[in-house]
Amino acid sequence: MSWAERTVNALEAVMSDALRARRLKGPHRDVIVTLNNGEELLLRWLAVGWPRQVAEAIHDEPRPDILVAAAMSPGARKAAHDAGVGWVDETGAASIHYRNPQTGTTIRIETKGVPPVPLDSRVGWRPATLAVCEALLADEAAPTVNSVVAKTGLSMGSTADALKLLERDGHLASTVARGPASARRIVDREMLLDAYAGAAERLRSPIALRVGALWPHPVADAIDFGQIMARNGIPWATTGALAATQLAPVLTEVSPLEIYVSGRTPSDLGRVAYTAGLRVMEGGRLLLRPFPTPAGDKLTTSDKDDFRSMLWPRVYADLRMTGVRGEDAADHLREEMMKNER
Repeated sequence: MSWAERTVNALEAVMSDALRARRLKGPHRDVIVTLNNGEELLLRWLAVGWPRQVAEAIHDEPRPDILVAAAMSPGARKAAHDAGVGWVDETGAASIHYRNPQTGTTIRIETKGVPPVPLDSRVGWRPATLAVCEALLADEAAPTVNSVVAKTGLSMGSTADALKLLERDGHLASTVARGPASARRIVDREMLLDAYAGAAERLRSPIALRVGALWPHPVADAIDFGQIMARNGIPWATTGALAATQLAPVLTEVSPLEIYVSGRTPSDLGRVAYTAGLRVMEGGRLLLRPFPTPAGDKLTTSDKDDFRSMLWPRVYADLRMTGVRGEDAADHLREEMMKNER
């Protein structure tokens, strides 16, 4: 189904009405829909329903009346609302308050929709693909199968399959040479990061454990936590807001504090908490999660003080999943990291 059909279908679903539509030529994915009374609305399809894309759309001319995406994030919804632009997505959620004083046409729609099913792998993404993307985005060198295997610890087969998927989707371009040592180049880092972050959200494991942690000095306290982990041979790494305080500090406080540790089950996380002297607590400030990809702690970095964090693409993706403040912090991190790579 084309983006134009998806755009119209999403609006029809919340209006419960058939609409006449025509695509517009131009640099954007725009559709004009005609209502039964002849009123015309400009709809714009967003490839990614995030705040950055909303901000770009509302400053364009002509300005769209309604933004449409597969899923609009909390930050994107707020940005559209603050700008007075309607939005709808394919989950069935919508917020449209449209009024044309010249014609008297008024449209008011508020629906919550149904969240998408998690662990979506319909487009071929797997946790191993996420690991490969993290390695690619955090390194400016042209990737080869051999180099990615060395960074991630994945098998040659899993790595080759992930690179082929990314090439098929247009994110990588291959050189003439073939084989494990043949290099590829990233076509567009911004687009690859968007695709990666979206897949990371779909594939996020629901397994997590909240524990009570006062941690008045989160960075220093995380280092102390890491020393306990090291003495017990447990790999660990910070992510989200905790990692971002070191990678690209912001004044906004984002919670919860998140740390990845080795393990696969809630029981594994419980043993880690017990080892660290932390008590399981509903609403606790610290969230323990199992490492998100089969690469485990290979895709991490540490500073001179032994503060360990995930690579910045994973930190960015995790920040995006912590609400509006998290999305703001994620955008700041993205700008800082991308700026350093230019």
